[in-house]
Amino acid sequence: MAGTSVCNDTSDAVELFEPQGLYLKPVAKLNVSVQLPQLKQPGKSISNWEVMEKIKHMIKPEQFINLKIIKSTLEFLRFEGEIENKSVLKNCIAKLDGKTMKLSGFPDNLKVRSAEAKTNFPTRHNWDSYFRDAKHMNELKPGERPDTIYLKDLPSRWFANKKDHNKGKPSEYILKKVFETFGDVRCVDIPMLDPYRKEMTTKTAVSGAIQTFSYGQDLQFEAYVQFMEYISFVKAMDALRGMKLMYKGDDGKALTANVKTDFDKSKHLTDKAIRKRRIEREKLMALEQQREAKVRKEREEEERRREEERLKKEEEERERDRKREEKLRKRMERRKEREEKRRQLRLEKNRLEEERRIAVKIAMEERKLLLAQRKLESIRMLEELFNRVRIIRQQEEVERQERELEEQRRKEVEQEKLRIIEEAKRKIIAEKRKSERLEKQEKILRNKILKNLKTIEERKEEKEREELRLKIGGKMRLKSAIVMKK
Repeated sequence: MAGTSVCNDTSDAVELFEPQGLYLKPVAKLNVSVQLPQLKQPGKSISNWEVMEKIKHMIKPEQFINLKIIKSTLEFLRFEGEIENKSVLKNCIAKLDGKTMKLSGFPDNLKVRSAEAKTNFPTRHNWDSYFRDAKHMNELKPGERPDTIYLKDLPSRWFANKKDHNKGKPSEYILKKVFETFGDVRCVDIPMLDPYRKEMTTKTAVSGAIQTFSYGQDLQFEAYVQFMEYISFVKAMDALRGMKLMYKGDDGKALTANVKTDFDKSKHLTDKAIRKRRIEREKLMALEQQREAKVRKEREEEERRREEERLKKEEEERERDRKREEKLRKRMERRKEREEKRRQLRLEKNRLEEERRIAVKIAMEERKLLLAQRKLESIRMLEELFNRVRIIRQQEEVERQERELEEQRRKEVEQEKLRIIEEAKRKIIAEKRKSERLEKQEKILRNKILKNLKTIEERKEEKEREELRLKIGGKMRLKSAIVMKK
C-alpha cells in the first residue's frame, strides 16, 4: 500500500482502537549534519551515498528505516533519519553527535552533529492564538473554535468496515468509533465518500481560495473529525502529537503510516458549511436527475428509431431469405441425390474397413493376452524368488540375533564373575579392616589394664607406706607422752 511501511518492532505502540487493529507508534526521527571539507581540486566531489553508508554504520546495531537528504550546501549535508523504536533514539544520537568520519580521497575527518528532529505539529498555543486572533471566527459556534481535527493520508483499508462488501473504502462509522476513544464526536466528514463533492467549490473563510479534494486516490483519504467538547479535541491532538498510525492485521503483521494532522482553519464542519454542501448536493442531484431523464428520453427515442429500422431490415431480410431458401431447396434436392450415392459407397467402404479393423483388434487382443500370461508368469517367478530371498534373510537375521544373544549371555556371565570377585575382595578388605580395628582396640584395652594395675600397685604401696609411717609416728608420740607424764 502506498505511504505505508512494514513495522517489525511494536513494543512501544499505544492502543488506539483495538477492534479495528489501530495503534499509535511514536515517531523517532533525528537530524544529522555532516560538515564538508573545502574542495580544492576541480572536478572532485563527495559521494552522498558514501556519507549515508557511514552514518548507517555508525549507529549499528540499530538501523534506519528511512534516511534522506533534506538540505545540501557546499559547507554541510543535512540528513533526516527515522528509526523504529524511540527508546533507542538517544543512544543513536549519542553515537553520532560530536563524532567524526573519514571519506575515501579526503585527508580531513568530517565532523558529525546530531539532534532529535522537531515534529511539525501544532501546539495548544497555536490553535488558541489562532482562534483568539481570528476575527471571522465565533467561538460559540461549532467549527469556528478549536474542536475539529483535519487528517490527511489516512490509509483507506485500515478504516474500512469489515462487515461491508465495499472493503476498499473507509467508513465514517469506523472513523467516528476510533476517535470516540478521546470523547464524544459531534460529526465526521470524509470528502472521498461524497460522489458530488468533486463538483462542489467551497470557498475558505480566510483566503477566499477554492478548496478542492483529490479523487481517484482510493488508497489514502482525508477526513475531518469534530468533537463535542474542547477537552476531547485537546486529548486527541496530544495523543496524535509525535505519533504515526500503526495497523496490526489478523496475520500479526504490522504496518505504519505517517498521517498529517492539523486543526481545521477552513470552518469545514460549521453548520453553515454543512448546510451549504447539502444544498449544493441537492442541486447537483436534481441536475443529475434532469440529465438522467434527458439521457433516458434521448435513449428511448434512439431505441424507437432503431426498432423501426430493425423491423424494416427484418422485412427485407425475410424476403431475401425466402428467395434464398427457394434457391437452397432446389440445390439441396440435387445435393441429397449426390449424397445418397456417396453414402451407399461410403457404407460399403465402412463395412470393409470395419471388418479389417475387427480382425486387427482380435489379433491385438490375442497378443495382449499372450503378453499378460507372460507377465503373470514373470510376476510369479519374481514372487517366488523374493520369498526365497526373504526366507534366507530371515534365517540370517535369526542367526545374527542368536549370536547377539550368545554374546550378551557371555558378557553377562563375565560381568557376574567380575562382580563376585569384586564382592570377595570387598569382604576380604572389610574383614582385614575389622581385624585391624579389633587389634587396635585390644591394644588400647591392654594398655588401660596395665595402667590401672600399675596405678593400683602404686596406691597399695603408698597405703602400706602411709600405714607404716603412721605406726612409726604413733610409737614416737606414745613415747613422748610417757616421757612428759614422768
